[in-house]
Amino acid sequence: MTPVILLAEAQKSADVTDWPARIGWLIGLLLFIALVYWLMREGWKWRGTLQSDLPPLPGAPEETGEARLTMSGRYHGSTTAGQWLDRIVAHGLGTRSRVQLTLSDAGLDVVRPGAADFFVPAAALRGARLDKGIAGKVLTEGGLLVVTWAHGDKLIDSGFRSDHAAEHTEWADTLNQMINDTEGAR
Repeated sequence: MTPVILLAEAQKSADVTDWPARIGWLIGLLLFIALVYWLMREGWKWRGTLQSDLPPLPGAPEETGEARLTMSGRYHGSTTAGQWLDRIVAHGLGTRSRVQLTLSDAGLDVVRPGAADFFVPAAALRGARLDKGIAGKVLTEGGLLVVTWAHGDKLIDSGFRSDHAAEHTEWADTLNQMINDTEGAR
């Protein structure tokens, strides 16, 4: 029994943590995360540069008339119409934010606290539908109101989600009826 005790006393256990190596790995990981973040930011800016041919967004006119519908909720972004992953970032259209929508005979007023507001004239509206996703945001079927509108020579889909999802159907129906009435008057 004595030789076993002597063997146990003679062994030295290894250090549990090699602090310099662990700190080095942590600093390396933080630098890698910072590099990835910087590359993503540069990509976002580059996409904005590529979309610089998009004209500035119109502001709301002085008099828009009586509101047909209002909605508060979230703005989830804009894409090239029909291409739900081709996000448009120029002029702040890629910035997600809270939103207050007002539909009137003049058009759709999009007020976004902390981001650029814009106005879609009634003549520029092309359609509205219920969908399940737009550029990085996927919801249940019909969980997103997508409004298609013309800006310059480009058709744009903008995605909105109401605080009360039951409003989406009324909005889509009213927008499409308004578009049909406008086209019929031409």
